[in-house]
Formats: sequence, C-alpha cells, structure tokens
Amino acid sequence: MAVEEVHTAAEGVGTAAEGTEAAAESLGSKRYPVAPGVRLNVRSGPGTNYRLIKVLPLGASVPINCQKPGETITGPYGTTNIWDNIANGQFVSDAFVQTGSDGYVTIRCS
Repeated sequence: MAVEEVHTAAEGVGTAAEGTEAAAESLGSKRYPVAPGVRLNVRSGPGTNYRLIKVLPLGASVPINCQKPGETITGPYGTTNIWDNIANGQFVSDAFVQTGSDGYVTIRCS
C-alpha cells in the first residue's frame, strides 16, 4: 500500500485551474472536489509509478470520466485502489477526491 505524494497548502499557493477543468465545465460535467489543502498529483496511469503529468492547484475540482483499479493508495478519504480518469491519459487517486462513496461512482475505464 503506497501513499501518494501530494503537495499541501504549506508548500505555497497553486496556480489557477488548468484547461482540463475549464473544458469540463463548459460541457457541464459533474465535478468532484479534491481534498482541502491538497495539490494533487495527476499521473499518466493508475499508480505512483506512472509519469507525473501535472499538479492540481489548491481548491481544484475534477470531472470523473471513468474509473479503474490500480495501485492502492491511502488519503484523506480512505484507502482505495480506485483511480479516477479526469482527462485523456490523466489519473488521480480516488483517495483524494470527495465522491461521497467508497466505491465506483461512474463507469470503469476500458
């Protein structure tokens, strides 16, 4: 069981939300908040061994296009192996996203 490296508020203020969030908003997708005080790592796949693509800013919310099992991670919302696809080739651990569920909230990624 791994603990995903995250960046906390103590490390400074993040940048404005990136294009992924703006695009999802314009489509009217449901969005889920990232845990307070967390700048969450976005990975190229469902695990910490995948390439770091970017870091979400404080106060970010994300769309969840689909979910898939991967590396088990412990975070503010529990321990889970569920990873959320937030954009093409971009994943975050569901342990850091407030979905209101300990299980899947949408379809599984193929």
